[in-house]
Order: sequence, then structure tokens, then C-alpha cells
Amino acid sequence: MARLIYSMVSSLDGYAEAAEGDLGTGADDPEVHTFINDLFRPVGTYLYGRRMYETMVYWETAHTEPDQPPHILQYARDWQAAEKIVYSTTLESVSSERTRIERNFDPEAVRRLKAETEHDLTVDGPTLAAQAIAAGLVDEYHLFITTSVVGGGTRFFPDGVRLDLDLVEERSFDSGLIYARYRTR
Repeated sequence: MARLIYSMVSSLDGYAEAAEGDLGTGADDPEVHTFINDLFRPVGTYLYGRRMYETMVYWETAHTEPDQPPHILQYARDWQAAEKIVYSTTLESVSSERTRIERNFDPEAVRRLKAETEHDLTVDGPTLAAQAIAAGLVDEYHLFITTSVVGGGTRFFPDGVRLDLDLVEERSFDSGLIYARYRTR
């Protein structure tokens, strides 16, 4: 049975999307990016909302840009090899291979997908992840915490949900970014 992983960069004060500006520095560090590559290479399926898909579809053609460093090329290859499911009521078509659109997030369909596949899945984006968390589908939480406090935006964890988690791995990077992996009890 596959795990469903929710992973995002988060500000120090817990926001996955800042109300204004970005989440701060650290995630663009080649050391961090290489770590993320290694961590998510085994992922077989990415679950996206429309906005996150529109951000991530960059990886479909990233390898065609000149002078890309090896860690960028590797992430592009890994992303292209994975299946992608985009949950959207407005997106009319996709521009990446191995990608399909689902009009509604169906927790039972995701539960079946977890049971039937060998490779882990990720749910990306705080809005879609909130639905998966509320349905009790998320097995692990991977936070990449920046050194910035942004004061508002969209929280990594949705309001109104109680979770009891076990810290199973942590790492700090020279950039100041901290990685923390939690497992659902």
C-alpha cells in the first residue's frame, strides 16, 4: 500500500502561501533541491489542484532550457515520469504527459489508488491537501521550513483539524531551511 504525502515549503509561522511576496529563502538552494529530488524520486503520482498544477507544469519542459544544472534536469525527468491527477472544475486541458483531470476530489477514489499502487503519492497545495487531511488520507507530512515569518496567507495545516503526529526525521541545511518529516499516528 502506498503512502499519501503532503509536502510543501512553509514559512516559520506556518504558511504554505504568503499573503504578500514569497515564503523566504532556502528552498532554491541546490543542496535542498538535490535532497528533494532524492526524497521524491519514488513518487508515482502527484495530486494537484489547478493552481499548483499550473505552477508545476514548468517541469514538463524545464529540460529544454539552456544551461540547466544537473539537479534541475533530474527533477524534470522524475516529474515527467510520474502520473499527475489535476482536480479542477475549470481547467479544460492539460499540457503535460501522464496527466488527467478529475472534476472533483473523491476521497474514496484516492483511498483505492493508495491501496492499488506500489509507489507513493503526494498531494500538493494547501487547499487540496486540506481536503485530503479532512478525509484522513494523509500518512506523512514533509515540511521545508524557511527562516521567514510572513504574517499571513494560506496555512500549511488547515484550521479546525486536530492531528497527532510523530517526528520521524529532521535535517537542517546551510541555507537555514529545516526539513521535518512527520508520520500520522
